[in-house]
Amino acid sequence: MPSQKTLMAVITNKMSAQQTADMLIDMLNTRGQGDYIGESISQLAHGLQAAHLAKTHHADDETLLAALLHDIGQFLGADEVKSIAHEVQTMGGEGKASCGRVGHEKIGEEYLLGLHFSPKVGAFVGSHVAAKRYLCAVDPAYYDTLSEASKQSLIFQGGPMQGEELRQWAASPWCDEMCELRKWDDGAKIPGLVVPEAGSYKRMMVEHLSR
Repeated sequence: MPSQKTLMAVITNKMSAQQTADMLIDMLNTRGQGDYIGESISQLAHGLQAAHLAKTHHADDETLLAALLHDIGQFLGADEVKSIAHEVQTMGGEGKASCGRVGHEKIGEEYLLGLHFSPKVGAFVGSHVAAKRYLCAVDPAYYDTLSEASKQSLIFQGGPMQGEELRQWAASPWCDEMCELRKWDDGAKIPGLVVPEAGSYKRMMVEHLSR
């Protein structure tokens, strides 16, 4: 019997770029109304603010879409999360899982790759937790800019990077861009801030998925 991941792949392969964009925007709007854990804004508002910061800093479309969707792993149903987490763990490979735990960032990365987003979008979504750990290692002042909730989650995410992991991250060609995305993530927590709605990114998403 085909696995749930295989069935999902068959379904998404048949979806048009517009259908995929509609599905994701609906997911953001309907499942993003809950509180962003430990913060005073919703998950939807957080993602929209991150995307708006990316846009105001003239980020390219892939980076902007990654900013908008960086927490998509938090929006998925329990069965989807379980299936994707199992796939990530069984794929192996350095950086895919830490101590047997697969975080929402890796869930989101694999989910978006399955929907045919580019490797760059996937990598940026999958790295936004690691980028915080990297920045805490190389810039002591960065830690003080984090919210209390983010400081607490850092403990469970492995703390500041060190050793070989730190050296590999610093050598990544996308290191600076991934760190910028992380800083927009940190800054996207302003209650009541008015920014463009999720639907305003539909055309960009469709064009990206149609590339």
